[in-house]
Amino acid sequence: MARAPALPLSTDGSTRFLPWLVALMVYLAALTIAAGAALHSAVDSWNAGLAGTLTIELPRGADGTPVPPARLEATLKQLAQDPGIARAVPLDAAAETRLLAPWLGQDVDVSVLPLPVLIDVQTKPGALIDPDTLAQRLAITAPGTRVESHGSWLARLFRIAGLIEFGAALIVVLIGAVAVLTVIFTTRTGLAIHAPVVELVHLIGASDTYVARQFQWHAFRLGLGGGGIGLVMALVSYGALRWTADQGLLPGEAALLPTFRLPLLGWVAVLALPPLMGLVALVTARRTVLRTLGRMP
Repeated sequence: MARAPALPLSTDGSTRFLPWLVALMVYLAALTIAAGAALHSAVDSWNAGLAGTLTIELPRGADGTPVPPARLEATLKQLAQDPGIARAVPLDAAAETRLLAPWLGQDVDVSVLPLPVLIDVQTKPGALIDPDTLAQRLAITAPGTRVESHGSWLARLFRIAGLIEFGAALIVVLIGAVAVLTVIFTTRTGLAIHAPVVELVHLIGASDTYVARQFQWHAFRLGLGGGGIGLVMALVSYGALRWTADQGLLPGEAALLPTFRLPLLGWVAVLALPPLMGLVALVTARRTVLRTLGRMP
């Protein structure tokens, strides 16, 4: 037969809102972790897709005339002779349509647009090609040629993603600090409310650790329950975002983003939040009670 708790903590009104506060903190932490993990996964996807590639742009004439086929052929022949280039293929109308679809829609007719000729270049593994030097060589046969290296763009993207991930980690740490302060406040309030009962159990021989166990397991149950509610709320929000992305309902530039996927490590971190929050509540309540009782005469 289970022993009834000596302190009526379950009827204590001071902890009534603690589960909901914990639920809100777990909800925010879960979404922050999911966003940071998804961003990291997306950057890795971009890096895998764009590493070792260049884009060469052959401009039209000053009066808007199309690029002469002989100029394009000479450029491709020059690229084929470069030992560091594995493949150079001009983009066709279908590829250009896919690139412009997020802004102009799928029905855009690229043949009537004053677009330059774009050449997709794949470099050989380990090859180091200076975009400026390559552009100067190509400009001899095709004046105005531009070479766009994705390396510098990816480097800037990595720096921005790193800052965002650091900010996400900082937010999670701050949420944890707020959770600790909340448990400390509610535990001290509970001690003040039940001070007569605590003094009574002390008089009959109960130790400080016995009183601390009463508070720590009560705080653990509240933290675990609130964390579970917050996790369910976060999973519902995550599922709604995934469904919106899979249905293609994200407009404009958002459609250019990689598919929103949470990696395995992100799932582990999110699912660990409720038990972690319960453990934080348990440890915090225990230390708060022991420290408070230790200062009492």
